[in-house]
Amino acid sequence: MGRTGTVAGIMGVLAAAGARRPVLRRWPASVAQMATCTPASEMPVADALAHAALAAGGVAELVRGRRDTRSVASALATVGINAAAAAALAGLATDARRSAVVLQEALAPLGVTGLDRPIPGALRRVREWRQGAGRYVVARDVAYGPEPEHRLDVWARRDLHLLRDGGPAPVLLQVHGGAWTLGSRTKEAVPLMAHLASRGWVCVTVDYRLAPAARWPAMILDVKRALAWIRDHVAGFGGDPGFVAVTGGSAGGHLAALTALTPNDPAYQPGFEEADTSVQAAVPFYGVHDFTVDDQGLWNLLEGKVIGTTYAADEATYRAASPVHRAGPGAPPFLVVHGDTDTVAGVGQSRRLVARLRAVSREPVCYAELPHAQHGFDGLPTARTAYTVRAVHRFLTAVHTRAAAPAG
Repeated sequence: MGRTGTVAGIMGVLAAAGARRPVLRRWPASVAQMATCTPASEMPVADALAHAALAAGGVAELVRGRRDTRSVASALATVGINAAAAAALAGLATDARRSAVVLQEALAPLGVTGLDRPIPGALRRVREWRQGAGRYVVARDVAYGPEPEHRLDVWARRDLHLLRDGGPAPVLLQVHGGAWTLGSRTKEAVPLMAHLASRGWVCVTVDYRLAPAARWPAMILDVKRALAWIRDHVAGFGGDPGFVAVTGGSAGGHLAALTALTPNDPAYQPGFEEADTSVQAAVPFYGVHDFTVDDQGLWNLLEGKVIGTTYAADEATYRAASPVHRAGPGAPPFLVVHGDTDTVAGVGQSRRLVARLRAVSREPVCYAELPHAQHGFDGLPTARTAYTVRAVHRFLTAVHTRAAAPAG
């Protein structure tokens, strides 16, 4: 075990330290920091047990009686460093429940009260949600526009008409992430869509054109076109075209927020300007909301691949593409979710969006800043993911209930 156990222990200590206070925060090194720290922040108990087992192996070596100096030193190093790693990781084990408290407090502007109950068997539950594609996808690879990338899937219960007494179901539009350059509609937010579909929602998840083959604003144009498709066709799947919420993570979070804040903007609807592209709620996860601030080195990505012009030469495009600078009094209700140790899209991005929305919007603005959560935290089947999925459902249900209530 010797050197291998010691190296593993060192990696565990570094991962636990990075989960608390990441060091690499500039693109693209920030992605490496995310990859090494996410298991520590999202599955600390499993990691702690693994390091405890390595420490126990070192103790066993000492007990077996090998007494040469080198072997003893190696075993002691294995024990010490892995014990330290296990302790550091165990300290992160309460973050899921702390996140549940943060999520509940975030819903206060909507009057949603009562702490979400603990989730027994969270891993099993999220894994079941991840199997939802086979259970809930009722239409696959549907064209919503002329380009090969213009494809979407529709999720819903097959007995939806019975569940809602024949009435239309609220709709969620899911936009995938991937730095505007990669990603797929089939890979993200599966637990969220399965949870909502099981409770009577219709979910639509879309692909869109990606950089560098397509340049900005192709991505937002495609999301708007998909929203226009929903208005025209979702009723055929039992959905209500009058209530559509939008969500997404990372680049998808940016696109979701920008969609919500630019309803019926003709600049983003060429050829379908008459379509209604307003939404009734928005839930952006860990998005990049202000292109005018290069706080984590993302200008390299935006200038080189996505927009193709520099901020210095094309400030107007960067400002127009920034949800922070598009927020106004007509913004729909928002639930913004971000991890406070996100290395890829810094939490300052969401803080600025929330501050701006709260300054100008007439609707509730809910904000959950999750302790020690990394970028893309909900990609893992953890208790924190389960709490987040349930909180989003409660938020959307509250907004839908308000919208459905009789006026006056």
